[in-house]
Amino acid sequence: MPTTLFLKLSANYFFYFAVLGLFVPYLSIFLNGKHFSSREIGEILAIVTASKIIGPSLWAMFADKTGKQLSIIRLGALLSLLFFTALAWLNSYWLITSVLSLFTLFSAAILPQIEVMTQNSIRRSAKIYARIRLWGSIGFIVLAVFSGEIIARFSQQAFVYLGSLVLLLLYLTTLILKQPKIKSSATIKQSSLISKLLCWRFTLFFLSGVFLQISFAPYYGFFALYLRDLGYPAYAAGLFISLGVVAEIFIFINAGKIFTLFTIKSVLVFSLFVTALRWFLLAKYADNAWLLAFSQILHAASFGLYHSASILFIQQHFDTNQQSRAQAIYIGGVYGVGGAIGAFATGIYWLNGQGAEHTFMLAALMAFIGSLFVLLMRNAKKSFA
Repeated sequence: MPTTLFLKLSANYFFYFAVLGLFVPYLSIFLNGKHFSSREIGEILAIVTASKIIGPSLWAMFADKTGKQLSIIRLGALLSLLFFTALAWLNSYWLITSVLSLFTLFSAAILPQIEVMTQNSIRRSAKIYARIRLWGSIGFIVLAVFSGEIIARFSQQAFVYLGSLVLLLLYLTTLILKQPKIKSSATIKQSSLISKLLCWRFTLFFLSGVFLQISFAPYYGFFALYLRDLGYPAYAAGLFISLGVVAEIFIFINAGKIFTLFTIKSVLVFSLFVTALRWFLLAKYADNAWLLAFSQILHAASFGLYHSASILFIQQHFDTNQQSRAQAIYIGGVYGVGGAIGAFATGIYWLNGQGAEHTFMLAALMAFIGSLFVLLMRNAKKSFA
């Protein structure tokens, strides 16, 4: 693979995930600085997350019809930049909510199309993809670690300035990409998704994912505020989240070996049980830095392992010509619906920090219920045990 192409693709991953390294941990800090209550923050996060329900399917359909992934990436990056930058001048609850929702909708156009372009450019080489994707994790870590201290020193407006700068760099890197040429292939007859979607095993798998995302809501939305209330320094949230990302990278690198030893169903159950333990530790022992660090290492199972297992499940459950639609439905439903419900409920139970322990205990319960759904799944003939 040419070095220049590797650098171009890696730069796109770096800046895209760098935005997430800022957005995921510190959006609640930004909203709290705007004097919104925890309930209002939960409502905003719920509405913003709900935009993920339609976003993936909408852009996937448009990309499949036009075949112009690069145009979609550039449009998504440019509009994401414009809407994110607009936050600098907004203070109204509904204006901020609307702009954040539009930002999420357009940013949802970027990653799936980068993935498609990357796979087509590298001829689906897993080794090269892992090296390129690694730069996304590095970008996330860099912004997550340094943004907290910068925001603490210069006020919540630094959140907007940092995000706008990174989004500008992301847009500029999309301008140096070229649409890869794809050899035309015979049209594959489209089969119906209905029977596969209504299958009892998939329904249980889908519900387990929804409950897992509900359980993640306090962590994704309020973790930085939680650590601030516990007296940790401003950079702590980014540092601990980055520790989880490092653990996640380790799992992604070794996932192939894991699935030669254990079935997909057993990995899903293990991941959900571990996630329940993780939220229990956050609820009861987050004031202990060592146990907090250990809970972050468990991110390797609660995200890395679960994500890998869910991708394999979808690949094996759906036909080849159903994969893109199945992924869009799964992401929109699980991350959109589960994330929105979880964010809204967290806003209610958080009580401006007074209900933090109770909220994480409820999150642990949601993850545990998710594991029960997987246990009820019927064994597949070959791949599920």
